[in-house]
Amino acid sequence: MRNIFVFLRKQYFFFLFIIFEIFSIVLVVQNNYYHRTIFINSSNDFSASILETFNNISEYFSLREENKKLAEENARLLSEAKKWYFANDSKEFFFNDIHYKQQYEFVSAKVVKNSTSKRNNFLILNKGYKNGIEKDMGVATATGVVGIVSDVSANFCSVISVLNKESKISAKIKKYGQIGTVVWSGGNYRFGSLIDIPTHIKPTLGDTIITSGYSTSFPEGILIGTIADYKIEKGDNFYTITIRFSADYNSLTYTNVIKNIMKDEIKKMDKSETGD
Repeated sequence: MRNIFVFLRKQYFFFLFIIFEIFSIVLVVQNNYYHRTIFINSSNDFSASILETFNNISEYFSLREENKKLAEENARLLSEAKKWYFANDSKEFFFNDIHYKQQYEFVSAKVVKNSTSKRNNFLILNKGYKNGIEKDMGVATATGVVGIVSDVSANFCSVISVLNKESKISAKIKKYGQIGTVVWSGGNYRFGSLIDIPTHIKPTLGDTIITSGYSTSFPEGILIGTIADYKIEKGDNFYTITIRFSADYNSLTYTNVIKNIMKDEIKKMDKSETGD
C-alpha cells in the first residue's frame, strides 16, 4: 500500500495532466455540436464493433453445435436412404416393406485426432463400442472414403486411414465396373493409386472411382476419387493409375462410421464357400 502512495506521489503531475485533458475533452464535446456529433458517432461505432465481436464469438460456438446436429441428421438420413437397403424381389419400395431389409446404418462421429504427413496415418473418432462401433467398419464422409476401423474402446475408435500402407480399398471404375484396389504409396496425401486394372480396359482422365461393394466394410458406390493419370509400364499387363482422392484428408471434421447389418451373415456364407 505504501508503494502505491509513493508511486502516485511521483506521478502526480502526469495524473493531473490526464485529468485536465479528460475534463477539457468533456467541455469541448458538451459545448460544441460538431465535436459532440463526432464523439457520439465514434462511440456508436466502437460499441457496435464490440457487440459484433461478441456476437461472432457466440455464433462460432453455436455453429459448432449446429454442425454436430447436421452431421448426426445426415447420418440418420443416409441410414434411411433406399440404396442402403437390401432388395429381395419387389420393384416397389416402402420404408417398412418386407421385400427390403436395411443393410447399412451410418453413425456420425467427430474426428479428434488425424494425421496426413506420416507413412502410416491413423484417425481417432469420438465413438466407440458403446455406440455400436466395431472393428473393420468402414468410415466415410460426404466427399469420399476415409478408412477402416482398426481398434475400438468404450468411447473412441482408431481408424486406419486411406493414407496408410496397410490400407487396401476394394474399388472399381464406375464407367466400366472393372474391379481394382486403391492403395497409397506415400508422398502427396491428395493422390493414391488404383492397381490391378487390366490393359484391355480403356480408362480416361476424370473417370470416377467408387467402392466396389465387394467388402463388408463399404457398400457399393461410395466415392473415392477420379483418375488423374494412367500409363502402362513395358511388359506389364496392368495399368499404373494415379487417382486424385475426392476427400481432403487434411480437413476432416465429421465422418460417418458404416455399420453393415448383414456382415456376419455374409462372412458366414463366405467361410462356407471357401471351406474355412
